Amino acid sequence: MKKKLTFFCFFTLLFFISLSALCAQASTPDPNMVSSEFDTTGFPQWAKDLRRFEIIAFGSFPFAYFFSNFAYNTYRWSNNEWDTRYAPWPITSAGGIEQTKDEKIVTLGIAAGGAVLIALVDYGIMRYKRSKLERENSQLPEGTPIIIRRPLLEEDAVNSEDRSEILNEE
Repeated sequence: MKKKLTFFCFFTLLFFISLSALCAQASTPDPNMVSSEFDTTGFPQWAKDLRRFEIIAFGSFPFAYFFSNFAYNTYRWSNNEWDTRYAPWPITSAGGIEQTKDEKIVTLGIAAGGAVLIALVDYGIMRYKRSKLERENSQLPEGTPIIIRRPLLEEDAVNSEDRSEILNEE
């Protein structure tokens, strides 16, 4: 019976995979589209900073939750005279006492605050670096060329070859 159920599940899975492959539409590249990369040059700096803040806050939340939960459980363990029922996760016993609803909310709040604090520190560091670069650029003498380097794309290489051919012909 177990073998039949396994084969049934396997073939059902294969059926749905092949069905989804048949229903999927093939995407054709748009000839009018210049590049498949997303260009962020049209966005204001505050929007880019807000997006970076959001990504860092949400990305650091799981780590902040893990560490705040461990720290809060260690605090509970020390307040209850090192009773092993209150020990944090790696060393907790089988009959361990779980956190109450209020304690879980406190742990969640500490983690959210920690994640926001990490994102604020990153924002401060990036703001400092940007202002330092602006100060350095403003202290340059008038008429000094500023060279901005960016990765060389294939299109740029073709354009630069065309330009060099045009210059050589003249």
